[in-house]
Amino acid sequence: MKKEPLHSCSQLIDYINRVGFLPLLPLGIDGWSAEEMVDAECRYHPLPEGGWEWPLWAWKGEILQESGCAYGKFFNGKAAFIAREWWPDFCNYRRSRYPRPAEGSIEEAILTTLRSRGSLITRELRAACGFTGPKMRSRFDAYLTRLEMGGYLVTEDFVYPHDRHGREYGWGWSLLTTPEALLGREACQPHRSPEESRARLLHHLAKILPDKPVRLYESLLR
Repeated sequence: MKKEPLHSCSQLIDYINRVGFLPLLPLGIDGWSAEEMVDAECRYHPLPEGGWEWPLWAWKGEILQESGCAYGKFFNGKAAFIAREWWPDFCNYRRSRYPRPAEGSIEEAILTTLRSRGSLITRELRAACGFTGPKMRSRFDAYLTRLEMGGYLVTEDFVYPHDRHGREYGWGWSLLTTPEALLGREACQPHRSPEESRARLLHHLAKILPDKPVRLYESLLR
């Protein structure tokens, strides 16, 4: 993987397209995250007068709009980018491990809501599915994570509130949708078996994360 630090959003987009899979934040595998690949000036740092700057965080939406890649909690429940080239195999294999949500389940209700509405920020989706009571947020987030890990749910963009001067602020909200709506149905149905996709994914992970034990690559695909 590239060792020279990246200094811009466009450089990071090029890198994601080359490497194929890239977590946003460190996952314990040295050098395998966007946070580790960008220059120090692009990482999180607090401001002396309060607040913070984090260029990498601000780039997330632009990366999705410009690159056409997928973003979600894909590896060990943590957020990552997957280049469009590799999404079909990832989706194909993961859906074989996470069967389609059962009829009448909460997961099915989430997907049905998104298919009818197109896309929703997390809190709107939570309300639309009836998770409005106390302590419902963490329960609902667990359903979302499972759908993302299964390749059924992705982030389309990020939506930010605005202050009275019209300036964006805060961490932003994920605008969720289905990969079929974002990338097209064909991108979720490669003409390969799940095991053929798995073999391709393992081979690619071995290329971008060389000299690691096979069990590490396999654990990333669980």
